Amino acid sequence: MSVDTRIRDSFAAQTMMDTIGAQIEEITPGLVRIAAPILPGVRQQQGFGHAGLSFTLADTAAGYAALTRAPEGADVLTSELKINLLAPARGDRLIATGRVVKPGRRLVIVTAEVHAYDGDTETLIAIAQGTIVPVIPA
Repeated sequence: MSVDTRIRDSFAAQTMMDTIGAQIEEITPGLVRIAAPILPGVRQQQGFGHAGLSFTLADTAAGYAALTRAPEGADVLTSELKINLLAPARGDRLIATGRVVKPGRRLVIVTAEVHAYDGDTETLIAIAQGTIVPVIPA
């Protein structure tokens, strides 16, 4: 099975991605880009996209970026992820781009950037760094 198919099948099985309306926009070795609308149900009290939406997209994009570098048959789990929220999630959609910084057999170091789109305006709203653990079924 191709990496692209493996990631798309795994993504389709995540009910959270369906709930928030997320879609994969790009899969290349070491990089995955995911977009989601800022729906009424994912806003915080001031009307911006909730930080949980930014975190979810960053985590998912970074995890799937790691999966592009994992061995055939492996899956991945996030061990830790730190996020810096730089600006409010203003606009109508977010795009998270996850990248592999350093692949490894036991640990994969990843980053993600989340941009908000408000019409023609693009704003970097969050950066994340984390550790992903490849999981090989027994």
